[in-house]
Amino acid sequence: MTIDAQKAFSGTVAPEGADVLDEAKLTQWMEANVEGFQGPLTQSKFAGGQSNPTYKISSPSGNYVLRRKPFGPLLPSAHAVDREYKVQAGLHKMGFPVARQYGLCTDDSIVGSWFYVMGMVDGQTIWDGSMPGSTPENRRATYEAMIDTLAALHKVDVEAAGLSDFGKPGNYFGRQVDRWTKQYKLAETETMDEMERLIAFLPATLPEQTRTSVVHGDYRIDNMIYAKDRPEVLAVLDWELSTLGDPLADFTYVAMAWVTENGGRSGVMDLDRQALGIPELDEMVERYCAATGRDGVPDMNWYFAYNFFRLAGIMQGIKKRVIDGTASSAHAKAMSERVQPLAARAWEFARKAGA
Repeated sequence: MTIDAQKAFSGTVAPEGADVLDEAKLTQWMEANVEGFQGPLTQSKFAGGQSNPTYKISSPSGNYVLRRKPFGPLLPSAHAVDREYKVQAGLHKMGFPVARQYGLCTDDSIVGSWFYVMGMVDGQTIWDGSMPGSTPENRRATYEAMIDTLAALHKVDVEAAGLSDFGKPGNYFGRQVDRWTKQYKLAETETMDEMERLIAFLPATLPEQTRTSVVHGDYRIDNMIYAKDRPEVLAVLDWELSTLGDPLADFTYVAMAWVTENGGRSGVMDLDRQALGIPELDEMVERYCAATGRDGVPDMNWYFAYNFFRLAGIMQGIKKRVIDGTASSAHAKAMSERVQPLAARAWEFARKAGA
């Protein structure tokens, strides 16, 4: 299925029904907690994003972004807006490109769920990995900036950023396989053979972890804001899945674009990369390794199996929210239909990894 993601996910819409925030309560909270804020405010909801509903808050003092937990019953440990706030606040003071964080609210009575407010970064989000209308030189520089920014993230001093307690000790992939197995099972709506086989294969074949860093957890080209006039990353977005862990989780997740068809989204597998100026995966591996002091990366088939398995688990959560009527986006139903194809792709790579 090909969609015009740039059109579908860009811009804002007027919130409706339960999505409308209480402007009086929010104004009062922002006056008390957001430095320099002046009301009155107006609200609109960003069209993109599936997990935590995200709003543009406009006021005489400027534009802000509010992200809140969804309403209704939620899976445990999901929608962790408090973790998003903490990691971005820590990274911002280290000079890493994230939005300025203004405040976190854990009082459900203000807008109905936990939320945080950050500055709005003016730039562009690239939803389609083919970058229609761009030039080969700009595409190459854009992809290189994505990898350079990831390398910079993985080199952040977690102690200095105040993030030394942001993750648990032990094998990151072991924890993640366990987490996504549990999340998948909690949201399961039917039995899928591929998922059952992956649930057995992945924990029995965990790779050794040799480094620990901040891990974004959902690092891809459409989760960042680029400058409108140059290939510079101004802010990395959507930190809900971030933790301390194995940096190869992020790098191999980015690398999935090279084994995923475009379909109007971030995949580049079926594109004429040479003509478009999009670097090959081995060039990205070389660039990342040079920036992070690695000799190379291990065989990626296991990592691809894990990442597709995890994506299937995330989409299963969206599918459950569609069934329960709590999905936050108009595109949720289409995304929920990706569970089975993602599970099949994960098993395909697991077979290549020796399953």
